[in-house]
Amino acid sequence: MKNMYDFGLIGLGVMGRNFILNVADNGFSAYGNDLDPEKVAALKKEGGDEDRVNATTDVATFVQALSQPRKIMMLVPAGKIVDSVIEGLLPHIDEGDIIIDGGNSFFTDTDRRAEYLAEKGIHFFGAGVSGGAKGARKGPSIMPGGSKEGYAAVQPIFEAVSAKYEGEPCVAYLGPKSAGNYVKMVHNGIEYGLMQLTSEIYDLLKKGGDYSNLELHELYTKWNEGRLQSFLVEITSKIFSKKDDLKMGELGLLDQISDKAKQKGTGKWTSQNAMDLGIPVPSIDIAVSMREISALKEERTHADTLYDRPEVEKMDKLILAELAEKALYFSFIVTYAQGLHQLADASKEYGYELDIAVIAKIWRAGCIIRAGLLADITEAFQADDHLPNLLVSPLFTEKVQSTVGAARKLVAYAATNGIPLPGLSNSLTYFDAYTSTRLPLNLIQAQRDYFGSHTYERLDREGVFHTEWEE
Repeated sequence: MKNMYDFGLIGLGVMGRNFILNVADNGFSAYGNDLDPEKVAALKKEGGDEDRVNATTDVATFVQALSQPRKIMMLVPAGKIVDSVIEGLLPHIDEGDIIIDGGNSFFTDTDRRAEYLAEKGIHFFGAGVSGGAKGARKGPSIMPGGSKEGYAAVQPIFEAVSAKYEGEPCVAYLGPKSAGNYVKMVHNGIEYGLMQLTSEIYDLLKKGGDYSNLELHELYTKWNEGRLQSFLVEITSKIFSKKDDLKMGELGLLDQISDKAKQKGTGKWTSQNAMDLGIPVPSIDIAVSMREISALKEERTHADTLYDRPEVEKMDKLILAELAEKALYFSFIVTYAQGLHQLADASKEYGYELDIAVIAKIWRAGCIIRAGLLADITEAFQADDHLPNLLVSPLFTEKVQSTVGAARKLVAYAATNGIPLPGLSNSLTYFDAYTSTRLPLNLIQAQRDYFGSHTYERLDREGVFHTEWEE
């Protein structure tokens, strides 16, 4: 077989098949590999021209079909399977070849694999791919980091297949080591937060304003035409209007869907690592916790019978909608601020050399958290590349100041009426704490010194102090 294919991809599930077809659509010949003969056959059938797209179940045949240096991307589940695929490739590839992990691998695993493969002369890098199955086919946001030389060889392909924002490709080399996988992890953490907030506002509108699914569809559609323009608000508006095929096409498929939300772990990883770094991301933390609470369906149902809940005092629909739009915008800003703060700190801790403005730029199209807001975020970090937090950017103070009041009103209203708004509440509490000159943590310092002699610092003089609190 001639060494004729420009790009190889292992893992021909929906994401992999769509990505490889995207590569072929953009003028690069591509060869796929999967252990499942049906997936191989499906790709070959959809690809049509075997000179453009081909596939096999045999690893040796797959590797031999690729031009050198071989550019091989994996789109397989995170974990041991990634190591297994790498080991299966090693007997067949040569020094200078390139392996790319396009899955959601934990960043320390990527560092380990890069070091292992570098010893064998193989370029390796992680590249987060966001946009779901449709994004993989039509143009995702891609977040590569690791071997700069390896990325340079793949750069023309990635720039061709990625989403475009005003003509700019939504992909950029982000930094050394596991920078790409880390950025994708935090992207997913932000995604958890935005999804939680979007669902809370939906719940509030239904319970507090008796909004029908059709009215919710119209409202979210209107919001998506304004400053809340985003992929998640857009698809949410469409979800509200989806009819239930199992109920004679009645409007309201959403009402028949279980309220137990699943997760794959990237949101949890974001929260865990933020705690390791000492960076507060409470809007993301609570989004992870709420998925865990949602899984306790039987316990929740029983607990609901044990306690009285206030009768919801209805609010005027137009007033509620206005407050909800402002509160959602405020909490979106706060959630992005937390995630980007984590990225900036991780960059220092792990030596990633991240440019936050570049990250915001490649998130403007293609990815799940794409939003009009990211154009403003890009501008904020371009104006100050040492910006510690989005909330202190002059470009955002007015946006926040004009919407935080609505968040306060809705959190108070929801608390009085027994409607859970944990994402919005955490966003508001984070904002109030972050913008407070004085917090009550002086008492915690005193308590720690009292029971553990942990010492404390004073406001009026330098040094470390300890007090014998009991006479």
